[in-house]
Amino acid sequence: MATLFVVATPIGNLSDLSERAKKTLSCVQTILCEDTRVTGKLLSVYGIHVPLLSYHQHSGQFKTQKIIELLEEQKDLALVTDAGTPAISDPGGKLVEELLAHFGDNLTITPIPGPSALIAALSIAGVSADEFTFLGFPPHKKGRQTFFDHLTQMSSTVVIYESTHRILKTLDEIHKRTPERHLIVCRELTKMYETIYRGSAQEVTVKLQSTSIKGEFVLVFSPL
Repeated sequence: MATLFVVATPIGNLSDLSERAKKTLSCVQTILCEDTRVTGKLLSVYGIHVPLLSYHQHSGQFKTQKIIELLEEQKDLALVTDAGTPAISDPGGKLVEELLAHFGDNLTITPIPGPSALIAALSIAGVSADEFTFLGFPPHKKGRQTFFDHLTQMSSTVVIYESTHRILKTLDEIHKRTPERHLIVCRELTKMYETIYRGSAQEVTVKLQSTSIKGEFVLVFSPL
């Protein structure tokens, strides 16, 4: 029976790749990755030379079938994302779902845990994480207003991701709906310019506007 290893990779600091992850990536026959250029750079740091096969949000059924064929040939595969844990706001989740639908119990799926921006942000937020909701990235256009209406009405801890280009627009949407809610906004986690902002949406906006806005963001909403 073939095995699919779901391997977490660093979200910024390459030292966060675990020894188990390195060993796993070295031993599989093929690594499924979001962007072969990004994963190739990571593997080169550790001298890992394993064939790469891209799988991303635009991959069609043809690519899924190719992966199924590799597993049917009893080839062990590893699934990684560009940064962090696969399937968490990541197209790898769809692949795992499709493989389970095809193979059922005839495929072993093994997690190789490690970095996750979601969990890293919660660990330093200073709010209750006994119960939280993760909503991934807000929609760009369709459903965006409904998304923020729903988010700001939730009373538990909520976590979302956001990009450099939309962070200020997202903070504005939050300010319009819940101006007093306390946020923990994490920028560039584990990287050289890691910064944690705390305060209301408006307060965080002022802090961001006083500096160069770059990097990926994780937003944690304190419970009501």
